[in-house]
Amino acid sequence: MSDFIPFVQELLEDWATVSARRMFGGHGLYHEGLMFAIVMDQRLYLKADEVNRHEFEALGLTPFTYAMKGKDVALSYWAAPDSIFDAPEDAVHWAKSAWDAALRGHLAKAHASARAKAKAKAKLADKKAARSPRA
Repeated sequence: MSDFIPFVQELLEDWATVSARRMFGGHGLYHEGLMFAIVMDQRLYLKADEVNRHEFEALGLTPFTYAMKGKDVALSYWAAPDSIFDAPEDAVHWAKSAWDAALRGHLAKAHASARAKAKAKAKLADKKAARSPRA
């Protein structure tokens, strides 16, 4: 692990405990089990969604991209502003915003999964009802 990961963890220690796990040539940064940031090539990228993406765009920041099958693929992790490395209060603001985006994504997936399970259960119940003999 490079010195950059512990530096970011220390930068955010007033906000929360941040753990790091190796992934795809970089690291994922986690708080309470949710990945809210990635570090690739000594660069920090923070989770963005429709709620906080405008903050990144307003500063001219860009998403993390990688090449796949000859095309660039953009992830929902955007470059962190360099200013956060000199201002811990800014680092906390951006980290909270990224974690909130990760939480919104997690909750949306859980909700969609619950809806899909309920729909499948209802469909199965309908099939059983259609097959059972009527009184």
